[in-house]
Amino acid sequence: MQLEAEPHGGTLVVHVNESRIDAAVAIRFKDLMRDLTAPPADRVVLDLSLVEFLDSSGLGAVVAVMKSLSPEKRLELAALTPNVARVFRLTRMDGVFRIHETLDSALCEGARDAG
Repeated sequence: MQLEAEPHGGTLVVHVNESRIDAAVAIRFKDLMRDLTAPPADRVVLDLSLVEFLDSSGLGAVVAVMKSLSPEKRLELAALTPNVARVFRLTRMDGVFRIHETLDSALCEGARDAG
């Protein structure tokens, strides 16, 4: 599981550099996300632009990450591919997460909220 984190002001961007988040990597994903999101940040934006497949275990892992964040942090999603967006829409999780069309739009919105 390849994740890369980079700070952008009060936002931590986590890039998922994998094509799948499924049962084979769900536990590792949660563990890595817990480590990466430990430093202070107001928001965490998960860049899913390279993820082509997300199964129920992967969805559960993303939800678990959201629940594990401290109350002052929020998890937002960016750049969902059509298949991944469909999973969030069909499970109605698109109403639980703030979903941005692109990573740039997520970062712009964060800068607007901060200023």
